[in-house]
Amino acid sequence: MIITALIILMGVTMVVSAVFALHTKNLLMAVIAVGILSLFSSIIYLIMQAPDVAMTEAAIGAGLSTVIFLYALRRTTDRDVDDD
Repeated sequence: MIITALIILMGVTMVVSAVFALHTKNLLMAVIAVGILSLFSSIIYLIMQAPDVAMTEAAIGAGLSTVIFLYALRRTTDRDVDDD
């Protein structure tokens, strides 16, 4: 009963996070929302007894992808544009 409620709560949080990532104008907040979405999906996989999928999702989805997006965001927004 508690596990089912936890999965439903995480599912609703994932949907809210995805909608927020789609509608926000701030790219940093969108990347963080997608990272949270991926982290919660890995926790749900772990609860559903799929530890291999959960570890892969946590490492690749929540970890590596978020870091790459943050790096790309930093590299593209910190440029000084010279208007010659």
